[in-house]
Amino acid sequence: MDEVNKSVVTEFILSGLSSSQDIQLFLFFIFSVFYGAAVLGNILIILTVIIDSRLHSPMYFLLSNLSFIDVCQATFATPKMIADFLNEHKTITFQGCMSQIFFLHVFGGSEMVLLVAMAYDRYIAICKPLHYMTIMSQRVCTVLVGVSWTTGILHSASHLAFTVNLPFCGPNKVDNFFCDLPLVIKLACLDTYVLEILVLTNSGLLSLICFLLLLISYIIILATVHHQASGGMSKAFSTLSAHITVVVLFFGPLIFIYIWPFESFPIDKFISVFFTVFTPVLNPMIYTLRNKDVKEAMKNLRNRHVGSKEVF
Repeated sequence: MDEVNKSVVTEFILSGLSSSQDIQLFLFFIFSVFYGAAVLGNILIILTVIIDSRLHSPMYFLLSNLSFIDVCQATFATPKMIADFLNEHKTITFQGCMSQIFFLHVFGGSEMVLLVAMAYDRYIAICKPLHYMTIMSQRVCTVLVGVSWTTGILHSASHLAFTVNLPFCGPNKVDNFFCDLPLVIKLACLDTYVLEILVLTNSGLLSLICFLLLLISYIIILATVHHQASGGMSKAFSTLSAHITVVVLFFGPLIFIYIWPFESFPIDKFISVFFTVFTPVLNPMIYTLRNKDVKEAMKNLRNRHVGSKEVF
């Protein structure tokens, strides 16, 4: 009886994004470019914040941590997807599949909480500007980042704790380019209805709480900006609009996923690509194109690098 309950599946088959060899070759080049842009763009933001002393503030400290999460989010599955475009048989080991599930929820959960922390930072900066540096001290910022990572790890561990022990003894094909938790659970050799509800409740509650906190904070901030509208507030509003754009891009796909969490639709793969590849590319673009300080710091960093080359 114990032997029956043990998983006999040692690897999973990933369906990928297309079965056409020509399309896969095209996608290989496209996603290689997007992945490279996501990694380089976010690393550039991190380096800019570290090197330029004018960006040593709570807002940019949190922004650099968001960029680090985006690098991780783009890396947990995209390199394998790109490599699989050149492979006829797209497989992943059981351990690799569980690792993808773990890291997806670590980075996703951490980013949700970090976005709330960034909204809190903007709330203090706009609504309590005289006390900003006192409230948003380096210690507080470190704690906020620590809480975001701790929440992501605990959130992910709660999923993995029961998933890794499920009996997988039959079908092993995952209809996506990475191991998506709902799709993997449905492959287990038992009635997964209760588990599906637990997964939906766990992820749904975290997403809903973070989204409501963000919504409330932005309503308060926008009301404050509206009442205190002046030339000095235009910069704050510009920064806030970038945050709102990132939040919409992050939570938009999640809302769609949780409407039909355990049903498979063709658009699900597009949403997965958007979440894991396009969002990490768009975030650095949003913050650099809409933030004068970051653009100026990057320009100075480039000029300094070019100047040092001319010396030699």
